Amino acid sequence: MSNCAIVGINWGDEGKGRMVDYFADQYDVVVRYQGGNNAGHTVINSYGKFALNLLPSGIFHRDAVNLLGPGVVIDLKHLVEEIGRLRAGGVEITPDNLKISDRAVMVLPIHPLQDKWEEIRLGKNSFGSTLRGISPIYGDKYMKKAIQMGDLLHPASLEAHLHRLIDWKNALVAHGYEQPEFDFDEILAWIHTYGDQLIPHICDAGELLEKKQAEGHSIMFEAQLGALRDINYGIYPFTSSSSSLACNAPVGCGLPSLKVDEVVGVTKAYSTCVGEGPFVGELDGQAAHDLREAGGEYGAATGRPRRVAWMDIPATRYGTKLQGTTALALTKIDVLSYLDEIPVCVAYKLNGEIIDRFPYTPDLYDCEPVYEVLPGWKCDVSGIRKYEDLPEATRNYIEFIEKRVGAPIKYVSVGAEREALIIRD
Repeated sequence: MSNCAIVGINWGDEGKGRMVDYFADQYDVVVRYQGGNNAGHTVINSYGKFALNLLPSGIFHRDAVNLLGPGVVIDLKHLVEEIGRLRAGGVEITPDNLKISDRAVMVLPIHPLQDKWEEIRLGKNSFGSTLRGISPIYGDKYMKKAIQMGDLLHPASLEAHLHRLIDWKNALVAHGYEQPEFDFDEILAWIHTYGDQLIPHICDAGELLEKKQAEGHSIMFEAQLGALRDINYGIYPFTSSSSSLACNAPVGCGLPSLKVDEVVGVTKAYSTCVGEGPFVGELDGQAAHDLREAGGEYGAATGRPRRVAWMDIPATRYGTKLQGTTALALTKIDVLSYLDEIPVCVAYKLNGEIIDRFPYTPDLYDCEPVYEVLPGWKCDVSGIRKYEDLPEATRNYIEFIEKRVGAPIKYVSVGAEREALIIRD
């Protein structure tokens, strides 16, 4: 079986978790290859409803090996607690089905604090961070200051790296943020309290993946956030601090020579966004309230209300191309069932010119949405499992998006449950 990446097309929160959960039993290995516990993948299955932040969504499938690759940043306390919550829900998690790359780096208590202090310093110009310490830890990684998970197996190396990190951070926080200095012993004790519980899961990710591939096992790559939050191609600087693109999956998983054969891009039937930055066509007032409530649009990681808009074709087409999408999954089509008419943003008006491309970030602030309005279907579609049984207006809406975006919509989600999915031939 081919290797497949499940990725976001838009600003994140597209429904990747439910799609990974659906696909996971078809793959032998599920890998998170970037991001940290700022992710929020909501999964509803036979075990119940879970919001996953760090654990790959394949953790619910007992035969799958789940891997946190070297591109992931790991809050030790959060991961231990997330494992505990799932175990309490009856999910089996062992060193056999959960692996952690020795090259993944640790998010320490330092990093969320630094995240918060920087947002306070920025004031009205803040980025809308999740305050999980993601930007500071990726900064440390590329400054060659971070501590890797493998250091838990080498105590002398761990302490030497931590001394260097603490010395550097204290100089930064004391003079830059005017905050109290960090205590080496406290941070080291915190690392051992949580990190030592994870030692049995630590492995050489490259060796694991090479062996699995040689044995003919299939691999699924799970992304966090979406293409428009990618550090290189997203709405910079209102992005994540890693690359959420499918082309980064081999690098972030632990074996750069792996190939991604298929890319399933996930997009909602309307648009949502958490955090700051330009968001063309953002709704407000009653229209925003109605759509947000119908879709339950509150962040799985933060609980923050999501910004909402109608489906944005230029943004979705751009994200689809960035991801190299071979098939699209359209989620939450059922949410739109309350509408008599459904606007779709098909282009932007920029400085008097109609454009259908997704422009450079500063230009987005000057863009106005250009809409086409499609008829609604005004009926519940959540129980439908065959595409031909959908109302004609629903099928027309799906096919309109498919044609304008330029990629086949193979999967249509009509509900949050695993089985609430239509597969188009």
